[in-house]
Amino acid sequence: MFTKAEFDQLLQRMLDQSASDLHLSSDEHPFMRCDGKLIKQEDIYSTAGELEQVACQILNESQRAVFAKQHHVDIALSHGGQRYRVNVYRDRGNVSFAIRLLDNEFRSLEELNLPPQLDRLTQLQDGLVLVTGPTGSGKSTTLASIIDKINRTRSDHIITVEDPIEYVHSNKNSLIHQRELYTDVQSFDGAVRAALREDPDVMLIGEMRDVETIRAAITAAETGHLVFSTLHTGDCVGAIDRVIGVFNADEQLAIRQQLSMVLRAVVAQHLLPVARGGGRVPLTEVLFVNPAVANLIRTSKPSQIYSLMEIGASEGMLTVEYALADLVYKNVILEEDARRLARDPAAMMSRLQRLRGSGSSGPSYGIKK
Repeated sequence: MFTKAEFDQLLQRMLDQSASDLHLSSDEHPFMRCDGKLIKQEDIYSTAGELEQVACQILNESQRAVFAKQHHVDIALSHGGQRYRVNVYRDRGNVSFAIRLLDNEFRSLEELNLPPQLDRLTQLQDGLVLVTGPTGSGKSTTLASIIDKINRTRSDHIITVEDPIEYVHSNKNSLIHQRELYTDVQSFDGAVRAALREDPDVMLIGEMRDVETIRAAITAAETGHLVFSTLHTGDCVGAIDRVIGVFNADEQLAIRQQLSMVLRAVVAQHLLPVARGGGRVPLTEVLFVNPAVANLIRTSKPSQIYSLMEIGASEGMLTVEYALADLVYKNVILEEDARRLARDPAAMMSRLQRLRGSGSSGPSYGIKK
């Protein structure tokens, strides 16, 4: 019989096996994701009724009310000194769980194998910064590192709005308040508007899910605050198109103007399996918004931004082709995989040939287990 005790044992197994995710489905064996691959746990089985009981035990009253209404809810759990993000949802009428093991420690950008130019984001005073990528690409971890650096090095008031709170920050040089959806606030956009009356310097919006949250984030950035948030898009230019595209056609001209003035940077992330030895490494694309990029946003010419990124390396810009070439040069990923992942394989190969010809050491990459 699958009980809360077996559920807790699976959480510990995630830690023991260095699994990033655990999936529980009704009338099925659990699956764990290790190094990006799903592995069935043949020795455990859970029925629909058993998972329903576990859900009732781990959700509080307000979370159960949200689950009953929306048929999905996100929560954070602590067990054995570890934190987990849990999404409880309905699948064909039955309960399922998607569980993510969270990193307890704040790691530097260098330890996360991220480009050093991202440290510039911790020094910004205002504007909007977007971190994009698919689910499980490390967006929350990157933002946690940035917020921790600000917390340690600046004397600011930081307000976060999250669903759920994944990394718990304590006050260091800064004062930080973390608000959780459905526990402390009822909506992202309402929490952002309320935060404007709470004397913030820096705001973190866990996700820009809808037009009202995006509108509130842009307004907060316009009024002199530094705002960080995430989107589920695959690349930097796609993130800009996504922000503008959620608005009605008659609003898009004004939004382009606003976005061109407040957007400071976009970071796109993916996690790639390494060629040998297991583990994953981040593939990162970086766009810093300079006057030329701002003009292309304002005049609705997003496709030309890629050209500016290619020639903007001295300003810290990094295209996915350059990032892939660096990973191949360091023997972290295979050349054929890089060709497949590149938007422009010819540009990637040109960069790789220059690296090989120069004998440059290039950036160093550790591996995220």
